[in-house]
Amino acid sequence: MGLHRHRLHRLSWPLFAAGLAVFALALQAGSGAWPDPRWDWQPALAFAQPWRWWTAAGAHWSPQHLQMNLVGCVLLAWLGWRAGLGPRATGAWALAWPLTQLGLLLQPGLAHYGGLSGVLHAGIAVLDVWLLQGPARDRRLGLALAAGLILKLLSEHAWTGPAHAVAGWDFPLAPFSHVSGAMAGWLCGALLLRRHPRHAVSTR
Repeated sequence: MGLHRHRLHRLSWPLFAAGLAVFALALQAGSGAWPDPRWDWQPALAFAQPWRWWTAAGAHWSPQHLQMNLVGCVLLAWLGWRAGLGPRATGAWALAWPLTQLGLLLQPGLAHYGGLSGVLHAGIAVLDVWLLQGPARDRRLGLALAAGLILKLLSEHAWTGPAHAVAGWDFPLAPFSHVSGAMAGWLCGALLLRRHPRHAVSTR
């Protein structure tokens, strides 16, 4: 019974990742615009149309942009499942979803934003908090993941402007969305996750 429940708990993370992918596909399928101005992030409309806190993650700038983020969903689903993330971690990731977009208010020059990458960075940060609360091996992995994520964020130079062109990409990179997502994920993970010993699998 306990093992069955543990397996069900471990499904929550990959199911949420799959839900994000389906959400993005469905949102784009209903529109020919890339991104659809009904759904993308626009700071001037952040409080008048608060659904954009969520829908901006599903709005993408091009098919290439969407495809890259769908691959990210698959990878993060697998990583979370392998790490044994359960409902509390999934809840932290879900809470970080709108907060990722809300954090973009700190960069008002970003007049439009769409894409899952910020929310995916939030998921990576939640995974990192989980690993850092684990046994020694997991903590080492968590420290390596945190270092890698911080180096990535620094290398993207979010402070130099709201959007950057990247060679080979047909959409602009908004690096501050990655910073906002990572910060939201670390915060929500720290607030909601209290990792128990490995034998207490039912509390994950």
